[in-house]
Formats: sequence, C-alpha cells, structure tokens
Amino acid sequence: MSSRKTEKAASPEELALQTIWNAEDFQEIVETSFDGILVSDGAGNVLFVNNSYVRNTGIEKEEIVGHNIRELVNPVWMKQSAVLLTLERKKPVSFYHETKNGNHVMSTGMPIFKDGEINRVVVNTRDISEIYALKEELGKAKAMEKLYLEQIESRKEELEEEDIVIKNPKMQRIYATAEKVASFDTTVLITGESGVGKELIAKHLHTKNRFRHQKPFITINCGAVPENLLESELFGYEEGSFTGGVKGGKKGIIENCDGGTLFLDEIGEMSLNLQVKLLRVLENRTITRLGSSKELPIDVRVIAATNRSLEEMVKENLFREDLFYRLNVINIVVPSLKERTDEIAPLALNFLKKFNRQYGQEKKMTFEVVRELELHNWKGNVRELRNTIENMVVLSNSEYFQLDDVPWLQMELNTGIEQDKSLTEMLGDYERQILANAKEKYGTSRKIASVLKMDQSTIVRKLHKYGL
Repeated sequence: MSSRKTEKAASPEELALQTIWNAEDFQEIVETSFDGILVSDGAGNVLFVNNSYVRNTGIEKEEIVGHNIRELVNPVWMKQSAVLLTLERKKPVSFYHETKNGNHVMSTGMPIFKDGEINRVVVNTRDISEIYALKEELGKAKAMEKLYLEQIESRKEELEEEDIVIKNPKMQRIYATAEKVASFDTTVLITGESGVGKELIAKHLHTKNRFRHQKPFITINCGAVPENLLESELFGYEEGSFTGGVKGGKKGIIENCDGGTLFLDEIGEMSLNLQVKLLRVLENRTITRLGSSKELPIDVRVIAATNRSLEEMVKENLFREDLFYRLNVINIVVPSLKERTDEIAPLALNFLKKFNRQYGQEKKMTFEVVRELELHNWKGNVRELRNTIENMVVLSNSEYFQLDDVPWLQMELNTGIEQDKSLTEMLGDYERQILANAKEKYGTSRKIASVLKMDQSTIVRKLHKYGL
C-alpha cells in the first residue's frame, strides 16, 4: 500500500476564485453586473460604485465616490440611504425608493463585519421601473373598475334622470331639500353658474311632485325670446291682437302648462314690464291674454332659475323687489362643478354611456383621461363636460380614450406640432401644464401627489424643475 497521502481536489468555488487574478479583474467583473453596486466603509464613506448604479440612480461617480453618503441625503430624491440604515441597524435592509433620475429602485444593504464591527457595506440596487409601471397600470385598471362598479351600484338606487349624479355632500343636501319641497306648490328659485344643472333640479322637483308629475313640465328661457314675443308666448293672445296672429287666437305657455310646472330659466333677463304681469300670476293665480280683459284661472307651479344675482339687480332697479321675494320662497344654490370634483368621473361615465348608445359606439374611459377631466377648470360646468364627452365619442379613433382625445390637450398638441417642437418638448409642456393646474387647484405637494397618484418627492422635484 502506498504511503503517499491523497491530495484533496479543489472545490468549484476555489477553482473559480483562482481565475480572479487581481483587483482590476474583479472590478471589471463587477462593472458588468446588471444590478447597481455601491461599497462603503464602516463610516459611510463611498469607496466604489459601478456603472449600473449610475444608470439606476442618476448619480454620477464623481458626485458620490470619495464622499460620505450623509452628504447626499436630502428630502427630495434621497430621503434615506441603504448604507446608513445598514450601519444603524447592523443587519441587512431592503426598501423601495424613487431615484434622482425618476427610476423606481429596490435597494438592499448588506453589512460585512470585521472584529465585531461593520467594516464594509455593500448596496445592491435593482431597477424595478418596469414592474412599478405594470403595478401603476394595474392600479389604474382597478380604479376604473371601481368607478364603473360604483356607477352600476349607484344607478340602482339613484334617480331615473340620466344626467343626475348625487355623490357630493352639497348635492346630496340639495336633492334632499328638493325631495322635501317637491310636492308643495311654493315657488322655488334655483341659482348657480351657467351649466351647473339648474334645469335638472327643476325637472326633479316636478317628477317628485305626487300631484303634478303626470302633468306638463314646460321650460322657457327668458333670455332667448325677444320681449315682444315672450309676452305673447307666455300669456297667449286673442284673435286680432296683432298682425300675423293665429286665427282664433292662441293659448299661451302658462295656459298649456295648467296643472303642471312652469320653469322660467334665466329669469333675470325678463323685462320689468313682464315682471309685473308674472307677479300678478303668482299672486292671483290668473292670467289675461293679450287683447282680452278676461281673467282666466290657472293652476301652475312656478320654478325660476338664474345665473345672476337678483339681489344686486334689485339694488340697481333692474329687478322688482316684490317679485324677487315672491320667487325666493325656497332658494336652492347649485355649486359649480369645480366645487364637486368627486362627481366629474361618474358624470363623465353617464354621458359616455348616453352618447355610446346614441351614436352606436363602444368607447371606454381610461384612468389618465378621468384624472385630466378632474383637473380641468370647468368654466361651462356640467354642460361643458357633457359636450366634451360627446366630442370625444364622435372624434376619437380609439376604443379606449387617450389623452390626445381630450379637446384642449389635442389643441395644445397640434399647436406644439405647428411650432416644430419635439415629442419630448411637447410632453414636457403637457406635464408642466398639468402640474400648474394641479398646484392652482390643490396648493400643497402632498395633495397634488395624492390626486395624481405619485410620490410627494417626485411632485416636489417636478415642481422645482418647471419653476412652479
């Protein structure tokens, strides 16, 4: 038997290490890593970063190597550091954060101990922006699903009128008031900006009136009919009252509305002369046709609306004080759409359903478009929103609405193309406009971040970027 000892074969790990001849070879290997790598000493001084770390974070090597990591910590794009957390906790740490260049990164810090103390910290960073983007898309899809489900559920319990949404607390109080006074014959004055839905509330007062809902509901816009025609339209006339009249005379709107509800829109545009006659109708419940002296009894419930301040008009002698108080028994003030942004999405979905059916389309809303609608300053209120959705249903070439289907964004995009701007410049202009609108509407970066579903640090950085 041989007395020579059998030599132990080298392990695969040992063989692999034998191929790393020196530090330069090791650094070259680390530089090829897809993940970012940072190495610091036990005091937080950065000794090394590879190119992937620079790509992931947007921090150049000269900005970080040779510096203590504490110099880079800031409230905008580095709120915390994997190095410092590892040194503090003396154990591996992992956390997600957004980097200086806007990437979404998962950082993991690993301590290396020597003689019981941390000698080195190795940080590994992995770009998960694609995963984050998929997560955002999933979140948006879930948000839209929730909106559609909420719409389906709300329509089971809400009103049969298609354009009505009752989600905002102010609107809930308004419709609660309307329900309470619907079956009383008292006059109601509805005030609010143009397009907020005053006529919808008037119709609701009529349909919920258990005595009048099967009788006529007639609307007349006092500002759209010339004064000389408005009087004959309202009160009617006898044969021969004026040239061109119908043979045998004609009933007026008030007579035709007997038993029902007369909605006088834009009552502030009515002349002082007609105001006197309307006051007599309200007080005596009678009318007199033009060319006649005979008083006819009528049973009409009057609801009036205006976007003007009748109180100011009374002070300026443009509206009769006695008529104002006669109309203003119940006053319903309808808030503008910008005061009830929580109703924009459900209203938009209602209109989308209506116009899809009307035009034989199957267009669908997207999360980005809903957010843009909620940020818009609706000067025309619900009427403008309705027209916007109709425009998009008719003109959009996509099944799912895109941001460039939104009329005002489409206009901005076309303007950008005319000015020979690059796509990057146009997207920057669009992003700046969104942030400017959001800042004007919500004020704080925290609220903006909440509405736009982004990190507050990202919002702060972008506001700073655009000088906002």
